[in-house]
Amino acid sequence: MTHQTTQEIVARAQDLYEDLHFTAARKWKEAGEGRKVIGYMPVYIPRELIHAAGMLPLGIMGGGDNLEVIHGDAYYQSYICRIPRSTIELGISGRLDFVDGMIFPSICDVIRNLSGMWKMLFPDVYAKYFDVPQTYEDEVGGTFYEGEMKEFLHDLEQIGGRKVTDDDLRNSIEVYNENRRLVRELYALRAEVPWQAPASEAYLIIRAGLVLPVEEHSQMLRDYIAAARAEKRPIKDNAKVVVTGMFCEQPPLNLIKSLELSGCYVVDDDFMLVSRWLIGDVPLEGDPIHNLAQAFLHHSESTAAKYEPDLKEKGQFLVRSVRRTGAEGVIFAAPSFCDPALLDRPMLQNVLKQAGIPFIAFKYAENSGQMQPIREQAGTFVDSIKLWSAA
Repeated sequence: MTHQTTQEIVARAQDLYEDLHFTAARKWKEAGEGRKVIGYMPVYIPRELIHAAGMLPLGIMGGGDNLEVIHGDAYYQSYICRIPRSTIELGISGRLDFVDGMIFPSICDVIRNLSGMWKMLFPDVYAKYFDVPQTYEDEVGGTFYEGEMKEFLHDLEQIGGRKVTDDDLRNSIEVYNENRRLVRELYALRAEVPWQAPASEAYLIIRAGLVLPVEEHSQMLRDYIAAARAEKRPIKDNAKVVVTGMFCEQPPLNLIKSLELSGCYVVDDDFMLVSRWLIGDVPLEGDPIHNLAQAFLHHSESTAAKYEPDLKEKGQFLVRSVRRTGAEGVIFAAPSFCDPALLDRPMLQNVLKQAGIPFIAFKYAENSGQMQPIREQAGTFVDSIKLWSAA
């Protein structure tokens, strides 16, 4: 058996990242009669439900920096983030013509509006605004969320023409538990030896999971982790940083590479939270819908897109991340006009000030072309960390 190198695995992941026609997902659909593909927008949806229905969950993270937005600008104002405009462009240009449904999770008003726009533009395609609880009490938010998931599951049964059993759901939960374990293992490896598994590579590997069947993606993760551990790479005198604010509109790959070139080891982030939103394994015993709801309420990541009922807990996830990874600072990188990220930032910065953790902040768009100012700002931040930590 020949073992793949990190270069080979990353090249495959980059091909998937750059393919705005979603060829891998199209081939999956064509490979079996009656197969369905359900697209979803960033942050979090319970992909287990789609998988249990025998369908492919397809993560749509906008068009990135390779897509010229022509039609999309006609549907949205200039003072909102770019992801809805580029997603509209993907739809109107026919790049999503094979998708049987689109899910718009509760992120912000812009994504809520996008769900309504999708229904008007593509009336023959199933579209759903997937709401999540704002009250984290079991009998209130838990009951509501279980109802949302059951309604979504019923819709999937209608689309697929077959009943989804509890055993189907448990099997899917088990498969995704394994995938999340592997994603956590990759993040742990990055924090431990970031020169062996650079953030720009890990980003591509994890992002591949948005377009591949979960079983295939888990194998890619295993292969990459094994290859990254085995290869010897030079250690640089970089500063370990945590990057936050990128939970929805994703950064251009060049932005992540620019941070690395400026002297940063990015050891934690909030990219593509759907891959690691649930912390720990979801139990397999008992009612699977209830177990998924409990995991969301009590064992999920903190982010600006999620309601935080305990004000004392606000921002502590960043402090814990810094302590856990040995990071020396935090970079707030929010998409331009991202209300959740930009409204949260002052509160999170206050928490970091109180904890004595250095930070900087800048904004970006998914099609940011000019990286030199970001590279200079990040480089100056790293220099200041090195200077003051040595003083």
